[in-house]
Amino acid sequence: MAEFDEQIYQQGVQNDQENSLEKSLRPQKFAEYIGQEAVKNELQVYIKAARSREEALDHVLLYGPPGLGKTTLAMVIANEMEVGLKTTSGPAIEKTGDLLALLNELQPGDILFIDEIHRLPTTVEEMLYSAMEDYFVDIVIGQGPTAHPVHFPLPPFTLIGATTRAGMLSAPLRDRFGIVEHMSYYNVAELEEIVKRTADIFHSSIASSGAHEIGRRSRGTPRIANRLLKRVRDFALVAGKEAIDVEIVNHALQILNVDQMGLDQTDIKLLTTMITQYNGGPVGIGALAANIGEEIETLESMYEPYLLQIGFVQRTPRGRVATVKAYDHLGYIMPTES
Repeated sequence: MAEFDEQIYQQGVQNDQENSLEKSLRPQKFAEYIGQEAVKNELQVYIKAARSREEALDHVLLYGPPGLGKTTLAMVIANEMEVGLKTTSGPAIEKTGDLLALLNELQPGDILFIDEIHRLPTTVEEMLYSAMEDYFVDIVIGQGPTAHPVHFPLPPFTLIGATTRAGMLSAPLRDRFGIVEHMSYYNVAELEEIVKRTADIFHSSIASSGAHEIGRRSRGTPRIANRLLKRVRDFALVAGKEAIDVEIVNHALQILNVDQMGLDQTDIKLLTTMITQYNGGPVGIGALAANIGEEIETLESMYEPYLLQIGFVQRTPRGRVATVKAYDHLGYIMPTES
């Protein structure tokens, strides 16, 4: 029994260490945040100005594909402003009372971060309008003849909204953000630096060639780079490698079905379906989703942006079209128009 308790204890310690490592992967200040230089430079100006005036930072909207560091950037902004941070997500705020409870906990200058803000219920979104603009909400207490409105003042605060689907935000909500920043894909040099930083936190030795190869095949996304590094270091450990080099990276990513462009099985299946079943398109996203067994939102938010970015897919009024680059990459011959 004592031996079993010791095993449980050691497992708990190991889990705590892993959680601590996960948290340490997130930079705390702009000086530690790699990439997104234009966004950082702008935000540093706005933060310095707000602190000089002793005001809350204007509301911030961060949008772009998933995995680019929107949540991390919100934490960095809170640290740079030296204020508290409350985090939640759009689906978690089901009714106005949930939002009011969050707003009630804020101190002057604090930041409320809402991830997936495009998924807020309409009634909750409408309550945000007065909260963002004039720092108050009006609520109705009671029912029937006893119902009466209550004016609920709020301290000056900053709302940071993050979304992968900026087009799904209503115009009234979008217009209330004074600072709107687009998060773009990272270049290979930035991802290589991120991989090296993560390897150092994990106390793993990595060669520049290995870091470069992971960065090159990470779809321009830090989250993917860190995920691939974790899996590659497992292969390196089992293979008895003292350092993660390009050889073990290539070996691991081949087994993980990540090709030279960073495409995985779903990407390949998506492109192959377009080429073999629809003659390269045009084809609707709904038909593609049904064919490969994925949700439409998953394809639109997680896979399509990168394929558009690297020029493998084009959007047309009639649907998606596979490009010459996609045909060449997969080894298909593009049909000529007769």
